[in-house]
Amino acid sequence: MATQTWSLLTNHGRALLCIAHDPEIRLRDIAVDLGITERHAHAIVTGLTEAGYILKEKKGRRNRYEVQNDRTLPALPDREQTIGELQDVLKGRAKRRRSTR
Repeated sequence: MATQTWSLLTNHGRALLCIAHDPEIRLRDIAVDLGITERHAHAIVTGLTEAGYILKEKKGRRNRYEVQNDRTLPALPDREQTIGELQDVLKGRAKRRRSTR
């Protein structure tokens, strides 16, 4: 069996999906989910915030994030597919797969 040399989604995309699933997720949990260090998770979330893909609001000792679903995906600027549309596709496929079992 060949070893995997590619990834369907980058860590930025995967972090974005983690945040969309749980807007109050901790950096520590993102790091565990992605198999990266907490420092790397912080850098990714900071990059997503600075690029305008997520908004970050401090709530007590925790952060709450909001994904900006109307933002165009960076890899597809000519197609203008939004983050929200990508989430709809991924969620829709997951719903169909579950309902057929």
